[in-house]
Amino acid sequence: MSKHIDDLQAIAGELRPCFARADEAREKALRSCRQIIRYSAEAIRAVHRQQPGKAKQLLASAQELLQELDRELAGHGRLRHSGFVHDAQKEFSEGCITLAFIAGEALPKPETLGVDNAAYLDGLGESVGELRRFILDSLRRDDLSRCEDLLTVMDEIYAMLMTMDFPELLAHGLRRTTDSLRGIIERTRGDLTISLRQKKLERRLDDLR
Repeated sequence: MSKHIDDLQAIAGELRPCFARADEAREKALRSCRQIIRYSAEAIRAVHRQQPGKAKQLLASAQELLQELDRELAGHGRLRHSGFVHDAQKEFSEGCITLAFIAGEALPKPETLGVDNAAYLDGLGESVGELRRFILDSLRRDDLSRCEDLLTVMDEIYAMLMTMDFPELLAHGLRRTTDSLRGIIERTRGDLTISLRQKKLERRLDDLR
């Protein structure tokens, strides 16, 4: 019996430091993920304020943290694939994708951003809401020049994500994101249609004058 107790104590002595290191890595990773999400949210705000330079700086800072996080979690596989890391990658992806669409730049790929495929697709889906916001802001400015093109992009994103119908274990909530897009797109289409009809009516009235 005493030998079993000695064995248990020895095993506990070996395991406790492992869990302590993992716990320390988790706490540090959580702090990094929160900062990545803050940088990404600020970058999206900068995009809508037409400050692409500031947005790029913020996203560059977020990417540095993501790369550092990836290195630090290399020996902690479960943490590397945890929900909070996925959320940070998703927010970063959303920021980069939103910037690319609105600034008219090439769309970055997941490997370029250094994010998992599921997080990238989630970020792509979330960018639809930001494109709606940009279109509504453009309508308020009476600038319809890019609205129809961006609405087409929103449709294409939805069509693409509909083909990614894989189990939750692989897609990490993508189905919920995709389900919400149809309503966002249809509301945007309705808002844009009303504005286009109003502009057409205004032109007719001007012609009559």
